[in-house]
Amino acid sequence: MTGREETTGSRTDRADGPSDGRAAGQSSAALVAALADARDLPDAPGRLVALERVAERADAAGDVRSAVDARFALIEAYLLHGERWRLIEPLRRCRAAADRWPALLTDAEAELLPRYQRYAVEALLGTPRVGLDQTRLLLDDLAHRVGADGPDAPTVAELRCRVADHLGDEPTARHFYQAWAGTRPGPAGGCPGCAPARRAELLAGWGEWQAARVELEASGTEAQECTDQPERALVAGLLPLLRVGEPEQAAAAHVRAYRRHRRERSAFPYLATHLRFCALGGHLERGLGILTEQLPRLDRPTDDLAAMEFAAAGALVCALADEAGLGDRTVHRPAYAERPAAELDVATLGALLLGLATDLAGSFDARNGTGHQSGRMAAWLAERPAAAAVPLPADDDPGDEPSDEPSDEAGADEAGADEAGPEAGADEAGPEAGAADAEPGADAASEREVMALTIDMITSTLDRRGDRYLVDDGGTVVGRWGAAVIQFRRAGERGEVLHTRAMAARRLPTARRAEAYAFCNAWNHDRLLPKAYAHDLDTEIVLAGDVATDLTHGVAPAQLLVLVDAAIATGVAYAEAVADLP
Repeated sequence: MTGREETTGSRTDRADGPSDGRAAGQSSAALVAALADARDLPDAPGRLVALERVAERADAAGDVRSAVDARFALIEAYLLHGERWRLIEPLRRCRAAADRWPALLTDAEAELLPRYQRYAVEALLGTPRVGLDQTRLLLDDLAHRVGADGPDAPTVAELRCRVADHLGDEPTARHFYQAWAGTRPGPAGGCPGCAPARRAELLAGWGEWQAARVELEASGTEAQECTDQPERALVAGLLPLLRVGEPEQAAAAHVRAYRRHRRERSAFPYLATHLRFCALGGHLERGLGILTEQLPRLDRPTDDLAAMEFAAAGALVCALADEAGLGDRTVHRPAYAERPAAELDVATLGALLLGLATDLAGSFDARNGTGHQSGRMAAWLAERPAAAAVPLPADDDPGDEPSDEPSDEAGADEAGADEAGPEAGADEAGPEAGAADAEPGADAASEREVMALTIDMITSTLDRRGDRYLVDDGGTVVGRWGAAVIQFRRAGERGEVLHTRAMAARRLPTARRAEAYAFCNAWNHDRLLPKAYAHDLDTEIVLAGDVATDLTHGVAPAQLLVLVDAAIATGVAYAEAVADLP
């Protein structure tokens, strides 16, 4: 369930609008029930189909309120599944309804709609399945609604800049860049902390290496509050640092950022830059190891642009490795759909990746009416090392290969860990493995040193895992792992208890209260962690679980890592079991 369901009651009480009452917010009880049932389905294609059917039924019945509710739920589902290209039609329908009946939307919906419109425009950049004229109409409409001096004027300038750059119209892109640079995004503009990274990526694409570096260095405190930072900014600075002659800083940035990006599905678009760094920084062995580890993700990319760039960067790594005499190395390509598993030599894999990148670039160019994407990928493949290789710093992430030159076997092992997910990878390596690999001395001893639990210890543990999180004003650490939202806090009179609470993203309607209690009872009967319970919020039921560990006598960092790993693994398992409920 989402926050949208929390306002369902208030919507059905509206009295303003057209005379038939339904478009004014008085939804059909049958459609409200059907929509609730569709929202309650597990996150899978069947849920999308059910939401689409509710929207069609609402259109046929003239129930505008239910149609808008269903399409907002559809938009959220498409975003969750990484299908921004499918936003355009439900967005257009919601816009049309809101323009016809201005009082139809809640304040929250009115704020969300411009943000969804931005997402729909950005879909053009990620896939050729969105029409160029369609996107331009959406962008012009957003610009008209925002106005020349509105708070989202910088957002419109950014979108015009990025679309022009995607089409290869650099003069127009630079023109709109000037209107965007140095501004703060408006309500629809996305994360302020990521804006400098987006600008740096554009500047780097234009060969403005020093300007890109300056842009990243000028980012303020907002970047520190963003859950994607600092890793996104570190990736944006990899190639500029190489080009301005600072390979040591680039190496440190790569190691730190990849520690996190290697496991996050949403970080797939950044992997191309990691591969290009390895190719252009002279770290071909590591590049082959990363390519081996991440190759399975190419079968399920976040979008077509990310797949194209990953394939092109991987082809570059293979080409340079072949030139360096590593062409006889083999890379395991796992089975997918009807494709059997295979052991491919570097030259063969490079040719396959080049073919994929070329095909995708051609699809973009056919839609755009330019040859820019094909030319950009060709330019990537023509690049050669920009600096002499420097040693990579040691990576202290448990389970990661710290060497500058990971072997093929290490890459294959890591790929298996990635398929099982971050929790499985942590279980296999474990904190003890990290301690065993550490140099003897103070660092190894500090891993076993018992000390009082602090919030800094919790966040440091999550940093070692490469997790994203926020710390609220009350000192509670909050993050999202798959289907679970998990909180860590200190409890007890002296803060000596590590209290972990996992909440399932899926929520149940109150009509299923008895079923929720039965599920929790069965979980508690069969499993030790977490302790499950149902929290009734009148309109819906939150299924949560707690784990509390008394650390009166202190805890060592290595021990805390075990506790955090276990809490996250069991919390995710609990949330997934909730998501799988019929």
